[in-house]
Amino acid sequence: MSANTSIIMPGERVTLVEDAAKNKRVILGPGLRRLDDKVVASKAGPLRHKEPNTFWVDNYQRRYVPARGDLIIGIVKARAGDLYRVDIGSADMASISYLAFEAATKKNRPDLNPGDLLYARVLNANADIEPELVCVNSNGKSGKLGVLQDGFFFKCSLNLGRLLLRESCPALAALTEELPYEIAVGVNGRIWVKAHSMRETVGLANAIMALEQAGYSEIEKICGNLNGVVQA
Repeated sequence: MSANTSIIMPGERVTLVEDAAKNKRVILGPGLRRLDDKVVASKAGPLRHKEPNTFWVDNYQRRYVPARGDLIIGIVKARAGDLYRVDIGSADMASISYLAFEAATKKNRPDLNPGDLLYARVLNANADIEPELVCVNSNGKSGKLGVLQDGFFFKCSLNLGRLLLRESCPALAALTEELPYEIAVGVNGRIWVKAHSMRETVGLANAIMALEQAGYSEIEKICGNLNGVVQA
C-alpha cells in the first residue's frame, strides 16, 4: 500500500491518475469519478494508491451514506408489520423483512427486539427509497450475518471501519496472535467484539481504537505493540 501525500479538493482534475490510465487500466475508488477523458475528485482528502492500479480519496466522512453491498451493524428500533426498522447511522432508517433471515418463514420468524444488534448487508440503497437490509447471502445462508449476541459494541470513524475490512490490513491478524476473539466490523463506523472475558473484550476494543488516528505507514508499528494495549 502506498499513499500520495497530495491533498485534492472536489472538482480538481487528478492528472496523476490520468497519466497512469494511459499505460494500464485503472480502478477509481470512492472520491474519484470520470468525466469524459478526465478524472475529477468528488471529495476532499489525500489521494491514495494501492498497487497495481487502484486509486481513491481517503475522505474523513462523518455521516454514513448506504451503498449496495455494504456490511453494516444496525440497531433494531421497532417492528412495523412484516418489517423491522433498523438504525444504521445514516440519514434514513433502514428496513429488513422477517424473510431476510436464514430458514425464516411465516411460522418461523426471527425473534428480534428493540435494541438487538444486527450484522447485515445492504441490499438496496438509493435516494428515492429507504435502505433495505438482508442477513443472508446469495445462497440463502446467513454465514457471519445475523443477530450479534453479548459482546461489546462501540463506534469508530468510517475510515477505521473501512480500514479493518480491507484484506491487506495487518491489525486483525496481529490481534489474532494475541488472543482468540470474534469481531464484526461495519463500514458505517460500528464494531462489535467478543472475547473469553470482559477484561479481554475491553482490551481488544482499546487496541482497535488505538488505530483510530494511525496513518497507513503507522499501522504495522502499532500492531507490533498491540500486546501491551490488549493487556493494559
